[in-house]
Amino acid sequence: MTAAITTATAVLAAARTEAAPNILLPTTPDLVWSFVVILVIAVAFYRKILPKFNAVLDERTAKIEGGIAKAESVQAEAAEALARYTQELADARGEAARIREDARTEGAAIVAEQRNRATVEAERILEAAQRQIAAERQQVSISLRSEVGRLATELASKIVGESLADEARQSRVVDRFLDDLEASTAADASITT
Repeated sequence: MTAAITTATAVLAAARTEAAPNILLPTTPDLVWSFVVILVIAVAFYRKILPKFNAVLDERTAKIEGGIAKAESVQAEAAEALARYTQELADARGEAARIREDARTEGAAIVAEQRNRATVEAERILEAAQRQIAAERQQVSISLRSEVGRLATELASKIVGESLADEARQSRVVDRFLDDLEASTAADASITT
């Protein structure tokens, strides 16, 4: 029994040393109450704060996704506008090339028309000048004929010694002289050619 007493004493002694609280470890009631408070806070957090937090996060997610969708929409519109602008630019360049070509063609037609007009005008002026020269030659010929006739009559009067005042006689003498003159001129021209 002594052994049982010693064992019981040792247990009591150990219980006394165990009964002294460890200041680093909380007691059981403190642990229970701490667990209850944490549980109440967790439930309140889960029911009140977490839904509001999730709502804010969902709202931010929706705004971000909306912003991304809007950015993609704007980017698609910009790409479409760029394609439209590129197409319009290509069309404008083609139109400008067509207008330049039309202008060249029209310019060439105008130049050709002006050349034709100038040629026709030059021919008309040349023809008018030739007619005027022919008329002046005819007039000079008539004037020269009358002057040569007068001079020939005077000369013939002096040579013959009689007056050739008669018009018919004068005309015959002048015509004969001019015919002789023309014949000699024609003969000289045929010899030189």
